[in-house]
Amino acid sequence: MLTVEKIGGTSMSALKDVIDNIITYNRRGDELYNRIFVVSAFSGVTNLLLEDKKTGKPGVYHRLANFQNFHQPLQKLTIRLKEINKSYANLGLNVAVADQFIDEHIQKAEGYLENLSAILASGYVNREGILLAAREILASIGETHSAFNFTNILQNMGINATLVDLSGFDDHHAYTIDQRIHKALRDIDFSKTICIVTGYTKGTEGIMREFDRGYSEVTFSKIAVEVEPKEAIIHKEYHLCNADPMLVGVNNCAPVGFTNYDVADQLADVGMEAIHPKASKPLEIHGINLRIKNTFEPEHPGTLITKDYVSPHKKVDVITGTKKVTLIDIYDPLMVGNVGTDLQIMQVFAKYNVSYSFKATSANSISVVIWEKDMNKKLIQDLAANFEKVTVEDVAMVCLIGSNMDQPGLLARAASALANDNVNIISCGFALRKVNIQFIIARDDFDRAIITLNKAME
Repeated sequence: MLTVEKIGGTSMSALKDVIDNIITYNRRGDELYNRIFVVSAFSGVTNLLLEDKKTGKPGVYHRLANFQNFHQPLQKLTIRLKEINKSYANLGLNVAVADQFIDEHIQKAEGYLENLSAILASGYVNREGILLAAREILASIGETHSAFNFTNILQNMGINATLVDLSGFDDHHAYTIDQRIHKALRDIDFSKTICIVTGYTKGTEGIMREFDRGYSEVTFSKIAVEVEPKEAIIHKEYHLCNADPMLVGVNNCAPVGFTNYDVADQLADVGMEAIHPKASKPLEIHGINLRIKNTFEPEHPGTLITKDYVSPHKKVDVITGTKKVTLIDIYDPLMVGNVGTDLQIMQVFAKYNVSYSFKATSANSISVVIWEKDMNKKLIQDLAANFEKVTVEDVAMVCLIGSNMDQPGLLARAASALANDNVNIISCGFALRKVNIQFIIARDDFDRAIITLNKAME
């Protein structure tokens, strides 16, 4: 009956609700155990350490990367973490012990960062590797802090909780991520304890090198593969709904009960991540079911994501999209009948490490949609140097996504609904499997398009 569960940063900051709604909800005695919880840093902490995920506002990392004094923001961070400690005194946290833990941990981190800063300043090494190491060190602080506090609170409640610190601050063995996880968990009797595990894992390959801010879900996924639980669960502050309740209204949408990993990938491709795609693949491959639950509605079963689920009825599961994309249209009259034009264009995108989420072609043009944050002037200059005309336009994308929605007239019904509401479709497309129908529209029409499609699909 073992489960592996992840608690996100926003939920972690509501720690009393986590304890009431997840840890102890409908459980007592030995029922509390056989659960491994992978925890994120408290809300906002990783933003202070690295950079704000939404606004890009720099944190401690950027001070170090730009040869600025990083000690002062690190001291401010310490003050902030102690403020968080104090706020959990009413839950039973031993604040003095928690403060001492943070002082010692940040003192060690500061020593590592000073050494990295000196090496950077020497100019004898490649900057990229050193800066990645700095991000790893800083990122680990947030999860180590939250995991320590959570474990201490549970222990003071009389619950047998075990802290599993994967940050490796005091362990200098050259373990891979998988090896460190295996070593940390191999001797634990899960039937007699709750494991609280840091979302950050130290490894020779560097968990942030490939996954960056998605690292805690990767740790969660790798732990699930290691222990083969009955189920993997992610606790969020909201349900996975068939439309954004903030746009369409809470009475005009509902949680998605069941779906599959393919649909989860489609959602991630437009920024509506149920789980990071690189974290979901190992779960899918190993046949581990994933459940998405709302922390604040413990009685609700949430959304169950499995490998093979197909809706018994033809319907749209989710209407979603994003306003943060850019359309790049490449036109050249020499494209028609020319073998390799698409390859040439994709090689330019690969050169700048830019992925796309939509592509449409005609005889003389190829339109590609990328994330606005990946927009690169040199990318456009390279394309313009090789093709007659390159047009760039900020747009929005709205999507109809579902495990079984291949029904006659669906595309016509959606397009008609948008047209009747004066939403112009700039481009649209879908692959053969028809799990995602994408409409490219003007950015200003995004909210209205979601509401319109939600009504049309009822």
